[in-house]
Amino acid sequence: MKNIQVFDGARNATFSIFQATDEEFAAIFPNPGQDMEFIEDFIERTGDGKVGAIMSPIWERPVLKRDAMGIHGSLFYQFEDRKNGYPATKREVDWDASSINQAQRDLFAKHR
Repeated sequence: MKNIQVFDGARNATFSIFQATDEEFAAIFPNPGQDMEFIEDFIERTGDGKVGAIMSPIWERPVLKRDAMGIHGSLFYQFEDRKNGYPATKREVDWDASSINQAQRDLFAKHR
């Protein structure tokens, strides 16, 4: 199982974490090393009905943040207006150097 943190643009968003099977995770994050996805891109790539079928069981597997053993992916809802600021690869390690601090640049460089 892999943990996905959901970022929602709503004011009352909880940024909750949910567990996904390896197959569900691969459907959401299909590219090598990908750990970020926008719901709009997922829907466009997969189709609304299939997204619902994939996400439905995930919503039934919430995890308390304090109990999460890592976050493997981030799924963004209502972030369409901020999308151009994210790495095109949708990989955390590919952030623009000006967006992160030196410690992050050093860490990410080791994992590209």
